Parts: sequence; C-alpha cells; structure tokens
Amino acid sequence: MSTPQNRRTPIDSGNSHALRVLRILLPIIVAAAGTVAWELIVRIFDIQPYVLPGPVAVIKTLYGDWDVLSQSLLATLVTTLEGFVAAAVGGIALALLFNVSRILEYSLFPYAVILQVTPVVSIAPLIIIWVGDINLSLLICAWIVAFFPILSNTILGLNSADHNLINLFQLYRASRWQTLRYLRLPAALPYFLGGLKISGGLALIGAVVAEFVAGTGGAETGLASRILESYYRLQVPRLFAALVLLGATGIAIFALLSWVSRRAIGHWHESALAEEE
Repeated sequence: MSTPQNRRTPIDSGNSHALRVLRILLPIIVAAAGTVAWELIVRIFDIQPYVLPGPVAVIKTLYGDWDVLSQSLLATLVTTLEGFVAAAVGGIALALLFNVSRILEYSLFPYAVILQVTPVVSIAPLIIIWVGDINLSLLICAWIVAFFPILSNTILGLNSADHNLINLFQLYRASRWQTLRYLRLPAALPYFLGGLKISGGLALIGAVVAEFVAGTGGAETGLASRILESYYRLQVPRLFAALVLLGATGIAIFALLSWVSRRAIGHWHESALAEEE
C-alpha cells in the first residue's frame, strides 16, 4: 500500500520545526545587532541626544514618560481599531453588493479607486473642517486608508471561485445564496484575510496621519501629537520612544492578523499548507 503524499515523516517535522525557529531567531539577531551597533555609533562619535539618541536613552525615556506615552498610544489604538473594523465591515459588505450587481460595481468601484489614490493627508484638513468632531474625523481618515485593500481583495476572492464548480452548482440548480455561501465565500476567505493584514497597518497609518493634521490645529490626541510636541521642543529621545511604540504596535497588529489568518485557513488552503511543508 502506497504512502499518502501529504503524510509527514519525522525528518520533515524536524526540518519544519527548525525553519520556524530560524524565522523567529533571525529577525531577533538582526535587531539585536542593529541596536548594539546604533548604541556604539552614538557613544564612539559622541552624538548628542538632540541629534540622535542611543537605544539606552530611548528606553529610559520610554520608561520615564510611560504614563504620557501610554495614554497617547491608547488614543491612537482606539482610532485604529475603530477605523479598521469600519473598513472591514464596509469593505466586505460593498464587495458582496458588487458581486450581486455588476451595474453597481461598474458605477461605484471607480470612486473607491479615486478615494484610495487620493493622499489622506491632503483631504484630512477638509474632513476635520466639514465634520467638526476631531475623533470622528480621525476615524474617517483611518477608514479611508484601510477600506480599499479589503474591498479589492474580497472582490478578487469572490470572482476567483473555480468556474467548473460554479457550473456544477448551476447544474444542480443551486440558488444565488447557496452559491455565495458554499462556494464563493470560502474561495474569497484567503483573499479577505490577506486584505485584513494589509489594512491593519494602513489603519494605523491613517490614524497617525490624521492626528498629525489635527495636532497642527491645536488638538493633542494620540502618539502623533507627542511626536510633534517632541519635535518642537527638541525632545528627540521622546520622539524616538513614540516611534518605537508605533513600530511595535504595527508589528503586533500584523502578527495578530497573521495568527487569525492561520487559524482560519491553516488546515485547508494551499498557501498555509505550503508554509507547513
């Protein structure tokens, strides 16, 4: 009796485990080496903190100013989460409507493209003026940036269902709802999750950009206002500390969405199975 091709041997399992360990260790080693090199350059060339602070100074500032920075981080996270959820709900709902009606897709999709290619920094002042409420304006800006990848990826996924299977569903007289539920939605799930991973970081970028624009108008909300405040006061270590928090937040968002994606499609989709082999 032949051995199934997808059966994994102990050697294959050991190699897969080693690769997973390498994928974790190598970025950590590179980050540690870069941090040490950064600190050495600052110390050897006696670079002043207001020009380039070392990692030690940034960590000290992060610890000392944690009360202020953590409150700003929370404000930015709330805006990011709200914009991301609104983009996910709106993106998948509009993609489903476009899949049902081609006329609706042809009529509205070009405007979604225009909305995507317009820099949010250029329209954020108008949004703030028109809306009036700062928090709602920040939410709209984060939504604008994060919306299109979910919409376009979901549309692509819904249209990527196997045409042979579509013909089979038609042969058995499946309804439009049954075809959507049992064929098109499962086919679109990997694309939708890929769009989520892109939009998670974009929502954070949109929130920060909007906070920059709002901060110039006198409103101090989020980490962007702390970056502007630190820039004007030449508190460069605090500026770097805020940047570190933003970078760590972006990495955490991507890691969380990647974990959700693996949990959702890790046992049946080819892209996830290829990573395990």
